[in-house]
Amino acid sequence: MPIISAPRMLVEGQLSGPASLVVEGGTIVDVVEGLVDGDCLRLEHGLLTPGLIDLQINGYYGVDFVDASTEEWVAVASRLPETGVTAFQPTFITAPVERLLVGMQHASAALPTLTATPGAARVLGVHLEGPFLSPRQAGVHDISFMHPATPEDLDALLAPGVVEWISMVTLAPELPGALEAIRRLRTHGVVVSIGHSDARGTEVEAAVEAGARMVTHIFNAQRGLGHREPGVAGQALADPRLTVGLIADLHHVAPEICTVVMQAARGRVALVTDAVAAAGMPPGSYELGGQQIRISPGEGLARRTDGTIAGSSLALDVAVRNLVDVGIAASDVLDAATRVPADVLGRTDLGRLATGAKADLVWWSDDLRPLRVWIGGQVAFDATSVPA
Repeated sequence: MPIISAPRMLVEGQLSGPASLVVEGGTIVDVVEGLVDGDCLRLEHGLLTPGLIDLQINGYYGVDFVDASTEEWVAVASRLPETGVTAFQPTFITAPVERLLVGMQHASAALPTLTATPGAARVLGVHLEGPFLSPRQAGVHDISFMHPATPEDLDALLAPGVVEWISMVTLAPELPGALEAIRRLRTHGVVVSIGHSDARGTEVEAAVEAGARMVTHIFNAQRGLGHREPGVAGQALADPRLTVGLIADLHHVAPEICTVVMQAARGRVALVTDAVAAAGMPPGSYELGGQQIRISPGEGLARRTDGTIAGSSLALDVAVRNLVDVGIAASDVLDAATRVPADVLGRTDLGRLATGAKADLVWWSDDLRPLRVWIGGQVAFDATSVPA
């Protein structure tokens, strides 16, 4: 596939075209206006975008990542391209630091097999969603394991051979020692996200000054927006330095509020699924961070046994369609699932159709369903009969 032409492409946040990509060695080497004659793959309909990037997947297809075996890692990463996802952050929720370290050891052990598996989605590093969170905003997380970050905890997480695996940490900035933790994490290249937090707007602002750059699943498990106290959600919408994570299943956040978020934080919203092991599976019982969760027949939400919402069963391509269906421009929605999550991680080689970017691509139908997905220029998923 040295050249691929499409009637529409997502380039620099805009849908335009027709246009063509030139690919060599798994990398985009040129983006050309118009269709190219001769030896190329010509897509006759639909649109071409970068591969989707999900910053928050706790599990999928019956697998909870924190306890996953190498075979389970490969099984999930090999199927995520069905949803248009070509890269993701596996997410571990609140647990003792020792257990999180073991989970990262398992992930590290799986990496050589994952890298050698054709069509497996890229693992971008582990997202630790806890344990430095507020019990006031616990959500489904186990309060008994929540505590402020200590120097000893940070020493363990930032140790050589460990920190290289941590790409993001979600924490509550109002807890004792949180600002120093943010500064230490940022020094080691870890992205800090604010979440499961009862912080006031001024405390969020202090966290941003210390280096925090994202808010985890806006409006969920955090102090909401008030007209006199912006809280976490209001500060996220107001501060242009913050990327805003949004679960667009239309249950975690109502359609009208999704619209508000997309408008207020246009160009810095990152769509996430917060998917759990129940995602892609039939109704039944599953596990999330050692807790039993369940999806009941006729309900798309995963819940703990006490009824608390426990992540989602959302697929990222469904989130894209959801937001387009409520009236958000497709270009803005697709940008939120590609470039924005890549940028918050500093991955300028992902999430864009541009010279030098990896050829991670999705060909979509006109009704925004993935038809074919490439990772590094190689077909990872194909729902069509068109020759590759």
